[in-house]
Amino acid sequence: MKTEAPGNPTLNPPPNFIRAIVAEDVKNGKNDGKVITRFPPEPNGYLHIGHAKSICLNFGLAQEFKGRCNLRFDDTNPSKEEQEYVDSIMEDVRWLGFDWGEHLYYASDYFDMLYEFAEDLIKKGRAFVCDLTFEQMREYRGTLTEPGKESPFRNRTADENLDLFRRMRAGEFPDGTKTLRAKIDMSSGNVNMRDPVMYRIKHEEHHRSGNKWCIYPMYDFTHGESDSIEGITHSICTMEYEDHRPLYDWYLDELGIYHPRQYEFARLNISHTVLSKRRLLKLVTEKYVSGWSDPRMPTLAGMRRRGYTPEAIRRFCELIGVGKKDSLVDMGMLEFCVREDLNKRAPRVMGVLRPLKVVIDNYPAGQGELLDAINNPEYPDAGSRKIPFSREIYIEREDFMEDPPKQFYRLTPGREVRLRYAYFIKCESVVKDPATGEVTEVHCTYDPATRGGDAPDGRKVKATLHWVSAAHALKAEVRLYESFFTKANPNEIEDGKEFTDYINPESLVVLKSCMVEPSLAEAQPGSRYQFERMGYFCADIADSKPGAPVFNRIVTLKDDWVKFQKGGK
Repeated sequence: MKTEAPGNPTLNPPPNFIRAIVAEDVKNGKNDGKVITRFPPEPNGYLHIGHAKSICLNFGLAQEFKGRCNLRFDDTNPSKEEQEYVDSIMEDVRWLGFDWGEHLYYASDYFDMLYEFAEDLIKKGRAFVCDLTFEQMREYRGTLTEPGKESPFRNRTADENLDLFRRMRAGEFPDGTKTLRAKIDMSSGNVNMRDPVMYRIKHEEHHRSGNKWCIYPMYDFTHGESDSIEGITHSICTMEYEDHRPLYDWYLDELGIYHPRQYEFARLNISHTVLSKRRLLKLVTEKYVSGWSDPRMPTLAGMRRRGYTPEAIRRFCELIGVGKKDSLVDMGMLEFCVREDLNKRAPRVMGVLRPLKVVIDNYPAGQGELLDAINNPEYPDAGSRKIPFSREIYIEREDFMEDPPKQFYRLTPGREVRLRYAYFIKCESVVKDPATGEVTEVHCTYDPATRGGDAPDGRKVKATLHWVSAAHALKAEVRLYESFFTKANPNEIEDGKEFTDYINPESLVVLKSCMVEPSLAEAQPGSRYQFERMGYFCADIADSKPGAPVFNRIVTLKDDWVKFQKGGK
């Protein structure tokens, strides 16, 4: 049986204000017509769907304008960084379909140069060593409406500052006792310009530089200088860095080095989840999820494990566009992109999630047959397969009701329905558990003249059910995933609550006794299917094994987002 059809090709990138700026720069020969961008993650966690937007933008611009995009790790905080995160980030970027080639960099590559830059600012009288604690600095900083106060150590001489800074590097002082600060303006309306910290003392081993350093540069001092060293032409950040841009510019101008231009765009906010790294870390460390790759997590590792495709995520990033105004994107839009992609590529199979046995009384005992089933009507090259049929089958428990409401068209006593690819069957009787009254078995008759099609006499049925042969069915575990949070925006926390109070208790339902057609016995981890009528599923990349499959539901077949877009309710 053929598996997935090829993925959808990436569409032409839609217009956006950053792309227009880059196109104009190239047209005018700015930066000699070169486009060099960078994606600069901190290796202190796994990438999430919000990072995908930045990845697609930065790498996409570089591809479109025949430039390059560097992957640069902002590894300036050894207390939070791990090689595990570095490895996962590289895997995620490649999985999305991008590659940095030989242009892999680390901020730690530049520690010696950054130190020299810092000494240069000290010698120019533009930086000083401060003995205030971080708590005291917060007090001195002022507020948005009140200016700050200058540090009592601000007027040390350049020679004194240089001596102290070198002794900081030599490890003479404990953590938190001294910092190096830029000397700018404590009355600035932009609090980021009020003598920001450039270096702090951390006697901790770095995952790359080991114990060479006990002082580490702050992000604001590292960011622009790293861009300058790498010759970045367009430094693209999210909007929270807009107020940091004057500081970015100040450092580069004071140092007199190559000065890239920073541009900001709105970060991605998506409904029914959180994208705060601090909150995602809480979910992991406090065991609300099984790890960073839990399929309920908005991490790329979690989405990959759940069964999302990189093509669908890139398509989603194209649809949401690039702007400056924050908004909350409906999760249904992402799910729409997943369905759109999988509809064309995922082979169809039959799986029964909550089985109910059906016995076809007039089908010969011990007899069986193979029926033709289409693998994917959207992809003719996928061909067809043979599925076994026998006297006893399983259907979905929800497809039978003994006393149905008016609008129920599926199997019920005295009613006839079609079995997908097989026959018409009619319910004649039921068997119940005497203790509970629950229906445990349904007895039917079939019409041999309806094999694979309509009845010769023209009679019609209102429902077609999926099924699996009981004699050939493969038992499987199926994990049903729903929205992780019950609230559309779990970041809006009511008084007395935590964001974790909005976790959906039904975000994961595990079904241990599902029955699937035998063609799935060799399902490879990561392979995706449409279970007819039930949704799209993926063989779990961690737990599924041939012969003992475990399937994650990627998305249901129902698409509320498209209905909403068309004005439905």
